[in-house]
Amino acid sequence: MREFEDVGVEVPGGRLAVRRWPGPAGGPVVLALHGIASNGLAWAQVAEALDGVEILAPDLRGRGLSREVAGACSMARHADDMLAVLDRFGVERAVLAGHSMGGYAACVAARRDPGRYCELVLVDGGLGFPVPAGVDIDAVLHAVVGPAMRKLEMEFADRAAYHAFWAEHPAFSTLGGPLLAAYLDRDLTGEAPHLRSACRADAIREDAADELRNPDVFAAIHEITVPTRLLWAERGLSDEPTGLYAPEAIAASGLVAEGIALHFVPGVNHYSVLLGEPGARLVAEHLTDAVRRTAAAARS
Repeated sequence: MREFEDVGVEVPGGRLAVRRWPGPAGGPVVLALHGIASNGLAWAQVAEALDGVEILAPDLRGRGLSREVAGACSMARHADDMLAVLDRFGVERAVLAGHSMGGYAACVAARRDPGRYCELVLVDGGLGFPVPAGVDIDAVLHAVVGPAMRKLEMEFADRAAYHAFWAEHPAFSTLGGPLLAAYLDRDLTGEAPHLRSACRADAIREDAADELRNPDVFAAIHEITVPTRLLWAERGLSDEPTGLYAPEAIAASGLVAEGIALHFVPGVNHYSVLLGEPGARLVAEHLTDAVRRTAAAARS
């Protein structure tokens, strides 16, 4: 297992927790953003598959060990926080990666600050579809992410009970091991037998409203100037046969014409593309390729 450390980064409202897997001094850096009800350890399996690359994976404000960071959440606020992370570690430019909601935040960050990001790797996220103004955000969240919302209303007697809760999720049926256990444990706060999810409900709702209703967020992926690729999983958030992005939605997106490379990832769902070993290995390969392309561009 790779060495790691947890570092606090000062941002408006508190200290953002960042899981750092060090790389060689002066070497390439990947800044990796997690999904809406997740935490930075979602990238642990990818980190294990990457060699010679430093990885910075923050718990976004309102989640994990960043639960107590105060202030409203939005894709723009996360983009601001990412600049603070880069500055804290003295990183001039990084490969930026984002999974699910992290993909939307990454698109906004890359559009706003293209000088800080050399390539963008989106993992089943970043391409948005607006929700009508009259639709309740909580209803959408419960319909789409299901257990990730139900967990906010629950208490768990111990860590094993929380692990069992997720083991029943169809998208997690093939997942397991110590890295997944550590990821789930980071999403707990309080003391047994009253453990709760470390995700703040207000943070999730604010980010969801921004992600689902903000035209500026929808436009971001179409206005990026750094090299970008989108990896889209075959299966969905509950392991449905059709993924978050149906093939026809990808075909109609116009992304290829805009220069974004599209990569279909068979045999994985929205979660296992990152949390499972086969999916994480493929994501790591794409990040390695982005690092190599960046190095080649710098030499030319």
